[in-house]
Amino acid sequence: MVFDIIFEQLFGTEHHMTEIEELIQDLLPDNREKVMIFIALLLQKQKTGEGKPLRLSWTGALRQYRNTYTAPELQDQSLFWRSE
Repeated sequence: MVFDIIFEQLFGTEHHMTEIEELIQDLLPDNREKVMIFIALLLQKQKTGEGKPLRLSWTGALRQYRNTYTAPELQDQSLFWRSE
């Protein structure tokens, strides 16, 4: 993970939660609040299941237009149909 590499370069190979807590305490109060908001955002994303695989239930739905439109034309047309 990129964060681990950067953290290791800045603070050494062994880091623990107390080190992270100390770093947060060294921040100005405004930046500390931003860190807490960011952590809350990450936890919320994790909780809501963001990153689940996409559903492909629509696969093949436009097959009937295969010989009528080229791929870019069909893409444009599908956008038009969705906006109606």
